[in-house]
Amino acid sequence: MEKDELLGKENIGKLLFKFAVPMMFSLVLSAVYNMVDQIFIGQGVGYLGNGATTVIFPLMQVALAFGFMFGDGAASLMNLCMGEGKTDEARRVMAAGISASLLSGLALSVLLPLFITPLCRVFGATDAILPYALDYGLIICACTIFALFDVVMMSLIRADGSPGFAMLGLVAGCVTNLIGDPVAIFVLGMGVKGAAWATVLGQLVNAALYVWYLCGHTRAIHLDKAAFTGCFRSAGKIVRLGFSSFIGQIGFVAVLFTQNNLLVHYGTLSKYGAEIPIAALGVTMKFFAVLFCAVIGIAVGAQPIFSYNYGSRDYGRVMETLKLVLIISVGVLGVSTAWFQLAPGSIIAIFGSGNALYNEFSVKCLRIFLALIVLDAFEIVGSIFFQAIGKPLIATTLILFRQIVLQLPSMVIFAWLCGVEGLLYAGPLDSFVVGTMAMVFLWRERRKMKNSTNLGGM
Repeated sequence: MEKDELLGKENIGKLLFKFAVPMMFSLVLSAVYNMVDQIFIGQGVGYLGNGATTVIFPLMQVALAFGFMFGDGAASLMNLCMGEGKTDEARRVMAAGISASLLSGLALSVLLPLFITPLCRVFGATDAILPYALDYGLIICACTIFALFDVVMMSLIRADGSPGFAMLGLVAGCVTNLIGDPVAIFVLGMGVKGAAWATVLGQLVNAALYVWYLCGHTRAIHLDKAAFTGCFRSAGKIVRLGFSSFIGQIGFVAVLFTQNNLLVHYGTLSKYGAEIPIAALGVTMKFFAVLFCAVIGIAVGAQPIFSYNYGSRDYGRVMETLKLVLIISVGVLGVSTAWFQLAPGSIIAIFGSGNALYNEFSVKCLRIFLALIVLDAFEIVGSIFFQAIGKPLIATTLILFRQIVLQLPSMVIFAWLCGVEGLLYAGPLDSFVVGTMAMVFLWRERRKMKNSTNLGGM
């Protein structure tokens, strides 16, 4: 079946399974890998090594924000053009996304190492951690170009109709990294430098597979030299469509920075001390990251279906897809919430238990901070949906409102009023307010589509 027939005529359930499952698996695998990677470094180097990766992590998230912006923006625009029958324009958009990833990656690979020391200090490196952070960060930052290329290409290949290959590249990179970590750290004795080189090797393997895909193995969009001529005329639209992804990444870093500082300050004033709140909430966030990636994978996997059918004005298929994605996402987070409330100890045990105070605060994190995450399904799906149909302003509004207008002030106010435990109540408040906002935006969009003559009697 041709690509237009696949996205425009195939059963929605089959389509979603084809596109969403590989993406969901890829993102969940990446989240799980990050946890396993920390175990290798902690055992081979010690807590200072993990401290170094913690310092470099938000720095790399800032860099990857550009990759998500170019990748998600170009993928959405590609599928919108394909839905409108503009194949040549879709080809130029793909070329623009690739070019942007290489140029921005090259610039960051030069600039980040030049300012690595002050950047490490900004993100919390102490005198003891700084040498390890520099050893790890200089290698990672100098090779940022590969990370950005991989992120952008994963989105473009998925938009081209090959989500399975996009997953294959990520899996190959993760497996290479997982094998390289113990070899470099334990066998070769390279410490955090070995962990960094293992990460870069995984990125190179990933990139090599994606380059192979571009060299004559694309599915719907066939690149040639002509596609790169004048391709940056699409740059403005790409940035506009992908800006919400950029803001989301930057906002995440700002929230993480503020949250950690509040936990240290108010934790010191409590019976828990400074370390327990950070460790407990850190474990909670790592576990939630796996669930978050699962929902993101479902929604992002549906992005080509949203974009193509919206571009071809088949609004019935758009809304049918949205309904199915929301049902699955709410189901995943709803079952998870029941687990948090009924058996939080089983989750804590996965990451290793601590003393009584640690276990006590960890239970509170799971039961309070994540109490209403089922409503996050509407924000996550809504943001990706509006980005996919060419309405990034709504997606950006949801993300900015949560992270900047609501989340940062609510954490500060609750911690000031109720101490370190009060900070946990910012979680359900944020989920309730932004989840409700997303429901309203989605309902309004559905009404607009129902009123369209192309939607018929839906």
